[in-house]
Amino acid sequence: QAELVESGGGLVQPGGSLRLSCAASGSTLDYYAIGWFRQAPGKEREGVSCISHNGGSTHYADSVKGRFTISRDNAKNTVYLQMTSLKPEDTAVYYCAAVWGIATMKPNLYDYWGQGTLVTVSP
Repeated sequence: QAELVESGGGLVQPGGSLRLSCAASGSTLDYYAIGWFRQAPGKEREGVSCISHNGGSTHYADSVKGRFTISRDNAKNTVYLQMTSLKPEDTAVYYCAAVWGIATMKPNLYDYWGQGTLVTVSP
């Protein structure tokens, strides 16, 4: 069973950058696709990006295309989300999740979830 821990969130000004990390313990991530999701207050959880188990395939929500980059280092058992040109509407709790199978932006298909890390974009 994979245990996931997100880190890297914080307060950043509009236009700034952050890099989120999703570290796994208890299981190797080599065979898991990983997704990043976010949930803003009063809104449903939405898919931000996902990456296949070997990093060969990635997907992004339209709202973050060109600004966010997902990557993974299986040797470190870690997946990253590099976020640039941040906007106030990116403010949310960001979660990573793992699924044994195909990378997808559908949160209900993921098996394991981290506890989340808060990203606040504000002047």
